[in-house]
Amino acid sequence: MSPLPALLAALLALVLIPAGPARASEPACGAPAEALEASAPLPGVFAALANTELRILVVGSASTQSGGTSSPAATWPERLKAHLGAAIRPVSVKVEVFGGRGTTAADHAAILAAKAAEVRPHLVIWQLGTVEAARGLPSEVMAETVQQAVARLGATRGERTDVLLMDQQFSRFLRGNADVDLYRDALRVAAAASGAQLFSRWAIMRHWVEADILDLERAPRRQRVEVADRLHDCLAQALAAYILDGANRGRR
Repeated sequence: MSPLPALLAALLALVLIPAGPARASEPACGAPAEALEASAPLPGVFAALANTELRILVVGSASTQSGGTSSPAATWPERLKAHLGAAIRPVSVKVEVFGGRGTTAADHAAILAAKAAEVRPHLVIWQLGTVEAARGLPSEVMAETVQQAVARLGATRGERTDVLLMDQQFSRFLRGNADVDLYRDALRVAAAASGAQLFSRWAIMRHWVEADILDLERAPRRQRVEVADRLHDCLAQALAAYILDGANRGRR
C-alpha cells in the first residue's frame, strides 16, 4: 500500500464519538467478556500485588497523551491508574507514560530501551499500529521491531515484567483508507512470537459500535470532549479487567 500523506493527520485528529450514552453501570461499559480474558498469566503483575506497588510503563502514540480528552487526567492511562488503584488497594499503582502523536514502533522501542531500567515496570502496555497503518509503513518491520524490543526487555527483566500490546482504535475512516487487518495480523504474530499478550482495543471498540454503546465519528461537535473522556474511561475499565484476569491466572 502506498503511504497516505493526509490520512495520518486526519486520523489522529479524530475524536472518539458515540451514537448514544455509554452504559456506565455495566462492567467495562459492556465490553464483550471474552475480550477481557487474558490469554496467559501475568506473573509480573501477580508478583507486584503481593507487595506495595504496581509499576506500569505505557508507551504509545496520540491516545496515550490526549486523544481529544478534556485533560491528561482523562486519558486511558490515567483512568487505568484510577480503576486499578481502586481494585487492588492498598497496593498503589504508578503509571508512567512516554511517546506521543505520530510516534512509531521504532520510536517506542527506543523509549523502552532507555526507560525500562529506570522505571522497573511490572507491566509494559505498548499501544501501536495506528501510525504504521496510516502511513503505510511495512507491517513486517513493525512486527520485527516489537519482537526484538520484547526480547531485550525479557533479557534484562525476565518474568518481572509482563508485556501487553494494544492494537488500533476502531475507526471506519482508518478501515476505509488503510489495510488495517494487515497490521492487526502482524501484531498478533508479534505477540505470539515474543511471548507478549495482545489486548484488542479494535475488537472491543468495534463491539461498542455494533451494539450502539459507543461509536466513533458520529456526534455533534459540542459533545466531542465529553465523549472522548467517556470512551477513554471505558477503555481503561476494560484494560483493568484484562490485567486483573491475567494476575488471577497467576494464582491458579
